[in-house]
Amino acid sequence: MKITKICCIGAGYVGGPTMAVIAQKCPHIQVTVVDLNEQRIKDWNDPDTDNIPIYEPGLSEIVAEARGRNLFFSTEVEKAIDEAQVIFISVNTPTKTYGKGKGMAADLKYIELCARQIAKVAKQNKIVVEKSTLPVRTAEAIKSILDNTGNGVQFQILSNPEFLAEGTAVTDLLHPDRILIGGDTTPEGEEAINALVDVYANWVSRDKILTTNVWSSELSKLTANAFLAQRISSINAMSELCEKTGADVNEVARAIGMDSRIGPKFLKASVGFGGSCFQKDILNLVYIAKSYGLNEVADYWEQVIIMNDHQKRRFSNKIVQTLYNTVADKKITFLGWAFKKDTNDTRESAAIYVADDLINEQAKIAVYDPKVSRNKMLSDLDYLETRTGEENSNALTILDDPYEACKGAHAIAILTEWDEFTTYDWQKIYDSMHKPAFLFDGRNILNTKELESIGFIYRGIGA
Repeated sequence: MKITKICCIGAGYVGGPTMAVIAQKCPHIQVTVVDLNEQRIKDWNDPDTDNIPIYEPGLSEIVAEARGRNLFFSTEVEKAIDEAQVIFISVNTPTKTYGKGKGMAADLKYIELCARQIAKVAKQNKIVVEKSTLPVRTAEAIKSILDNTGNGVQFQILSNPEFLAEGTAVTDLLHPDRILIGGDTTPEGEEAINALVDVYANWVSRDKILTTNVWSSELSKLTANAFLAQRISSINAMSELCEKTGADVNEVARAIGMDSRIGPKFLKASVGFGGSCFQKDILNLVYIAKSYGLNEVADYWEQVIIMNDHQKRRFSNKIVQTLYNTVADKKITFLGWAFKKDTNDTRESAAIYVADDLINEQAKIAVYDPKVSRNKMLSDLDYLETRTGEENSNALTILDDPYEACKGAHAIAILTEWDEFTTYDWQKIYDSMHKPAFLFDGRNILNTKELESIGFIYRGIGA
């Protein structure tokens, strides 16, 4: 089977960049990204590609090259489904906020809606690819829906999880560690797997394309995120011990990271991990383990989340305690709101929870982030439902200039590791602040000695 038309349902953080790269690397394939959100599609079609809805280094250039040639963004979902041979499902799978599994299980309602829409529209055989992060054995549910349409169309379900890190998504897509494709071991399943392998082989070496059964592929995605998050919580746990004993977590991380069995990656102590994947996927893993009665397995992975929540609370508590046990009516400046640098994604960002804690203590928060809008910051706080939107708006001031944001502050807290923060004129910032001037580096990106020589009372993580 030679693929000439691909459709992706979902124009979000995964669907948009992934399809843009496929379109760029496979000019012979027509790639259509569809979404019911008209504004999002309008933004993807903005003539100025710098205004597309997702900020990722290098993405706007790729979209500019392929859009209108063989990359299209549309709200005509059914038309795209009908025409495509391969349909990627790349919709949101948030944690359930209701019913059984509330706060832990993945909410699959959007996945099921996609499957039912594909079943209704399809007139020819299709390959349906799970791109969203899903619980193991979700493919079974999708196949059940598709195979019971009664219209005689044959569907092959493949699992092709993404392993993208926000901020480096384009590089990760262009130069992946591996491409993972899971499918049935039947002749039809093998044919579908090979068809998708051929798409990726346009730019990825075939020895980096792994094929497995569907269940291994689905579980590999959850496992990868769980292992990465576990490393962060592990080093963050040690950071607290370092602070009590006089050890330096950066030195500890460097020492253990030189062990080839451990390696240096994901050993950076911080205010805690965020993003759309780690917490959601671990909670999903915990729920799956509990549903099979594997309570010890569930407890093990749940501790990773408990540690991460503790690290965020510990950071906000440290600010309050250091500022003489009160931050009421004091101006605390946040540098950064995104959950990590080089992205405008704020999902589960530590900044949201630290701000929420400090507003509870009646602090006045000023924020500067180079990529996150005022509306997004306020909606992040409103989502917690801790207080009214008006109260959040009164407590949070968002500024476009970092020096203005820091002027008159009692303390500065670095919540995102944006590179530009290391280049600021910290003497100028110090001169504009209330004294003593406190600086809480939640990402350990600044030079401790330099800041202390200026006069800052500097508090990093784990030292």
